[in-house]
Amino acid sequence: MKLTLRVWRQKNANSPGAMALYDVDDISADMSFLEMLDTLNEELILRGEEPVAFDHDCREGICGACSLVINGDAHGPEPTTTCQLHMRSFRDGDTIDVEPWRASAFPVVKDLVVDRSAFDRIIQAGGYISVPTGAAPEAHATPVPKPDADFAFEHAECIGCGACVAACPNGSAMLFTSAKVNHLNVLPQGAPERETRVLDMVGQMDDEGFGGCTLTGECATACPKGIPLPSIAAMNKEWLRATRKARKVGR
Repeated sequence: MKLTLRVWRQKNANSPGAMALYDVDDISADMSFLEMLDTLNEELILRGEEPVAFDHDCREGICGACSLVINGDAHGPEPTTTCQLHMRSFRDGDTIDVEPWRASAFPVVKDLVVDRSAFDRIIQAGGYISVPTGAAPEAHATPVPKPDADFAFEHAECIGCGACVAACPNGSAMLFTSAKVNHLNVLPQGAPERETRVLDMVGQMDDEGFGGCTLTGECATACPKGIPLPSIAAMNKEWLRATRKARKVGR
């Protein structure tokens, strides 16, 4: 395939950026999108030009590092991560726009790379459980009902890629935060921090400058791991519960 790429180039966070035009040829339909970008970068290096900076790690759809907006869609036209998107999803002669995540809480580092450490700080605020040190506990010592286990596993699938933020017209991180809150709050191991977890994580999310949620649903549509939209309602319920309990204790 022969393709025309319009790629966002930006030297650093303090420099203005712009779309740059590139032509790539001999692109196999079996290439992943990142392999196509590798091909582009090889050509740029041979021409003595600066290669396009983009994030990646596992390239197996697990880590979520490959965060790109492709033709206006987070991770591209397929319900998967960018690294698992293949060029057969495009046609010969297509023009493809490639941009970084667009959110004030995700400042551009360079080109297509953004700083997503805001997510790390949300996790640090409450995404943990208290456990005793020493020998590992017996696996069956604390039984977990299957519906709760299924609910926890469903939300634990979140890989923190940020597609929900990039897709949301408000730049909200509610789906990410709700996934991290819900997968711990429903388990007995997460009970000791149940109230403080949701209050602290939502508070940190707001402090990071993410937008407010208006339940447009774009976040769940873009999520490559299928975190459901009702996850947000479940977290809101947890937040209201914790707020009421905190007020009672305060009185």
